[in-house]
Amino acid sequence: MDRFEDLQAFVAVVEAGSFTAAAGRLDADKSAVSRRVSALEERLGVQLLRRTTRRLNVTETGHSFYEHSARILADLEEAESAVAQQHGELRGTLSVALPLSFGTRHMYVPISEFSQLHPKVTFDLDLNDRRIDLIEEGVDLAVRIGHLADSTLIARRLFESRTVVCGSSRYFEEHGVPRTPGDLRDHRCLVYGNLADSGRWVCSDRNGERHRVDINVTMTASSGDFLCLAAVQGLGIVMQPTFIAGDAIRRGELVPILTEYEWPVLPAYAVYPPTRHLSYRVREFIDFLAGKFAGVPYWDDDCCRDTRNVTPE
Repeated sequence: MDRFEDLQAFVAVVEAGSFTAAAGRLDADKSAVSRRVSALEERLGVQLLRRTTRRLNVTETGHSFYEHSARILADLEEAESAVAQQHGELRGTLSVALPLSFGTRHMYVPISEFSQLHPKVTFDLDLNDRRIDLIEEGVDLAVRIGHLADSTLIARRLFESRTVVCGSSRYFEEHGVPRTPGDLRDHRCLVYGNLADSGRWVCSDRNGERHRVDINVTMTASSGDFLCLAAVQGLGIVMQPTFIAGDAIRRGELVPILTEYEWPVLPAYAVYPPTRHLSYRVREFIDFLAGKFAGVPYWDDDCCRDTRNVTPE
C-alpha cells in the first residue's frame, strides 16, 4: 500500500507542478506528500525531481518513471471502474471545467440528472471563462464553445451555439431600429470583451456575402450575463449567444433584430486529454451530455425569428 501511495504522490506532484498543488489534489499535507516522494527516490536510488526555492523540475529519469507510474494508476482505475460498471455502478470524482454563463444556466440540470442516475459519482466543477490546461490542472473534461486551437485534446461535438443581436423595446423607441448591419455604427453597442477583435461584428446575408461592421462600443464587459442585463435596462444593443439571451427574449425584455442575417455560429464540444484509457465515468458523462444536447438546443426557441417587419412596442 505504501508503494501505491508513493506512486500517487509522485504522479500528483508532476501533474500539478508543485507539492502544494499536489497536496490539495490528494487532500493531504504538503509535508506528507514530500515524504512520500523522498521515500520513493530513496527506495529507487535515483533522483526523480530537482527541487529549488522557485521551481520544481522533473529529471529525465523522473519523466520516464512518471509515464510508467501514470499508466499503472490509470490501469488500476480502469480495472476498478470496469468492475463497478459490470454491477451497474459508477463511482469516483468527475472534474469538469465549464464556461461561467453556460454552466450556470444550462449545466445544472444535466449534472443533477446524472448525479441521480449515478449517486456515487461526485463532481468537482470549475465555472470560469478562462481557458485552462486540462492536463496541468488535472481536469477530466471541459465544455468549450468556439473553434478549438489545441489539437492535443480529443473533442466530441455537443451542439451549435447560435448568436443573436438584440436590444430592449425602450432602447429602440428612443434610438430607432437598425435595418442593416451598417446601421449599428450609429448605435450604442455592448461588447463581450473576451473575444478577439470584439469591436467588430461579422455576419452573412442570405446571398452568403459577409458584412464586417466596426461598431460604436459604449460598454465592454467580461460577463455575458452582465451585458444581457445592461441591454434589458436599455443601455444599448448586444450580440449574445442565444443560451444567454434566450430567456430575456422569451420574456419580451429583449427583441432580436437583423435576424435575416446569420451571426456567428460556434461549435460546442466536450474536450478531454488523450489517455490510453478513458475512465467509464468520463465516457458515460460525455455520452450523457451528447444525448441531452442532441438536435436544436431548447434555448434557441423564439430567439431567431425574422423581425424585419416588426416594430418594437
